[in-house]
Amino acid sequence: MSTAARSRAYAGPAILSWGFRPFFFSAGFWAVLAMAIWLPLFDGSISLPTAFAPVDWHVHEMLFGFVPAVMAGFLLTAIPNWTGRLPVVGRPLGAMVALWAAGRLAVLFSGWLDWTVAATVDVAFLLALAGVALREIRQAGNGRNLPVVGIVLLMAGANLAFHLEARTGSASVSARAGLALVVLLIALIGGRIIPSFTGNWLTRQGAAVRPAPFGRFDKAVMALAAVALAFWTVGPDGPVAGVALTAAGAGHLIRLARWQGHRVLSDRLVLVLHAGYGFLVAGLILAGLHGLAPAVVPQAAGIHALGVGAIGTMTLAVMTRATLGHTGRPLVASAATQFLYAGIAVATIGRVAMACLDGDRTALLLAAFAWLAAFGTFVWAYGRALVRPRLDA
Repeated sequence: MSTAARSRAYAGPAILSWGFRPFFFSAGFWAVLAMAIWLPLFDGSISLPTAFAPVDWHVHEMLFGFVPAVMAGFLLTAIPNWTGRLPVVGRPLGAMVALWAAGRLAVLFSGWLDWTVAATVDVAFLLALAGVALREIRQAGNGRNLPVVGIVLLMAGANLAFHLEARTGSASVSARAGLALVVLLIALIGGRIIPSFTGNWLTRQGAAVRPAPFGRFDKAVMALAAVALAFWTVGPDGPVAGVALTAAGAGHLIRLARWQGHRVLSDRLVLVLHAGYGFLVAGLILAGLHGLAPAVVPQAAGIHALGVGAIGTMTLAVMTRATLGHTGRPLVASAATQFLYAGIAVATIGRVAMACLDGDRTALLLAAFAWLAAFGTFVWAYGRALVRPRLDA
């Protein structure tokens, strides 16, 4: 029996029948709730019982709360396809969701808890996710996908470092480390799914051209990005990080151009993947320009082009496409789907503009409400599909 057939034989609640269901729903919900909390927290209108400074709580919950939920939804759905093994379903999947939620509560109430307890509960989820992924990949002899496990483990380390660093001041180094790892994960996974989905669409259209296959150029660009982001993590200012990041951005721009994105303008589900990778390119170049001219290009411009643009767009692109495909719905971008794609683009532009306009409040509100609109629309438009059985079940 195939993995798909075995998953259809599952008789429990639909939301626990595949990893993408509870984790994509949780990620979308937390993206909305955490941002709704952040706005009055930023203004000083409310306070939280967290041991973190307000900015650190916001950064942590985006990088180590929201993003790991999307990672889990993607990996727990993709790994069965990579390995042919059964997906994690039912109570084990529910336990992983509960562990993720416990981490959010532990961080939120870390001011009332011993910091070691809060950190242990929070970091445990990424370790559990890495353990499950490693078990499945190794038992299937699928070593090609082990780098993904390595990135998840490094994310767990960066999360622990965030807790340690936040005890003595702002957790800036560990935050950059976490962001760098997510960027590398996007470059790794994006390098698989973007040319694959683009090539499939071009084949259906009868086009003769194809995206460039993965090769030595891609490996070189990935290695350059890893080195550049390592320099940036330890020292974002200065010519070394600046030159490396700018070169990495240029390399990834060439990589993106080789995937034939200009030929898929009419398919929004594919086009948004190219747009998300484009924000990755923009973020690397802006971060590089900050290193070369810090008085001209603020550091926050590159950070938010990566954080809001690349991460926000790619997560929504993956969550919408995977939800449609795995719930038996047509792979077509509805009006609501196109609206949420537009929303995350506006959020990115607004947040980068805020950085360049020295904290302009109008740009901040534009970015925040566009983010809320994008992820709120995802929860509203896709929530029922995530909690109900497949249409063709």
